[in-house]
Amino acid sequence: MTRGRIAVSIGLGLVALGGAATMALAATRTPEPVVIPITIHYSHYQPSQITVPAGVPVTFVIDNTDPIDHEWIVGDGAVQERHRTGTEPYHNARPTEVSIDAGTTKRTTITFAAPATLQYICHLPGHEAYGMVGTLVVTAP
Repeated sequence: MTRGRIAVSIGLGLVALGGAATMALAATRTPEPVVIPITIHYSHYQPSQITVPAGVPVTFVIDNTDPIDHEWIVGDGAVQERHRTGTEPYHNARPTEVSIDAGTTKRTTITFAAPATLQYICHLPGHEAYGMVGTLVVTAP
């Protein structure tokens, strides 16, 4: 084999490797988050029912237009019961538990692993009883 042919063969091999690496990176890249806006107005969530796919990051943009503070706790019945009797006055350590001060907007991103029907509720005194409850349906991808 001549030097020219060897150089061309090496070059083609490197191009093939680079293409394979690019395809592998593209396959492992996280999909762009689905963005879901939620407005809190008159102590109610709008919308009060949301459907999202499992396995895809979802960014919730929660806009509290009320002159009072609220929270957005998403989870199953056990999570909600824990918060009904809980003592955490402020939430921001978990993406599924967010406090939203009056007149502010918070963003939180969650990837739900499996299909489920969950609720999002504000557990500040009297808010759940007033109707600050929503349903979040996570569907199969």
